[in-house]
Amino acid sequence: MVLPLDNKAQVAVSIGSKIRALRQRLQRTLDEVATTAGISKPFLSQVERGHATPSITSLVGIARALGVTVQYFVDTPTEGKSVHRGSDLKYFGFDGTENLFGRLTNLAVGGRLEAILVRMPVGQNPSEVTTHAEEEFLYVMSGQITLTLEGTTFVLQAGDTAHFESTVPHAWCNTAREEAVLVWVGTPKLF
Repeated sequence: MVLPLDNKAQVAVSIGSKIRALRQRLQRTLDEVATTAGISKPFLSQVERGHATPSITSLVGIARALGVTVQYFVDTPTEGKSVHRGSDLKYFGFDGTENLFGRLTNLAVGGRLEAILVRMPVGQNPSEVTTHAEEEFLYVMSGQITLTLEGTTFVLQAGDTAHFESTVPHAWCNTAREEAVLVWVGTPKLF
């Protein structure tokens, strides 16, 4: 029979599993993280397995060693931070373009990734796209767009994707006889 964990034990297991998952995702060894964090390897192993709870000082060291804030380990997901409802989507525009943009990512998260829904009307002239992102990804949901990367043109239709470095000169336009809708994802975020 499995007995429910008390609250302190649940917290220890939650923090430990987040530390282990991030450490493994970053392909860092227990020894590397423990040394950088200023704690012992056996203690870090116990923390990861939920058998020990780190002090604030130890958790700060672990967070630094893994390149995140302490909040990464102690914050719990909430709807306000993790979910962006379609009914809350608001479109905005920029001078010089007829495109409409709707932010899909939640600003409250403060992450590096941004996703935007782009609605491109028919008949717009190609526009050079300039962003501060390092990397961009496009997913065409409907319609058709022409994407030009360093002078090479690609026609993307519904279901097609493109992934490229933002430093590459690029432009896009709607080449269909209907509105084109695409999802743009970039990192780091634009705003």
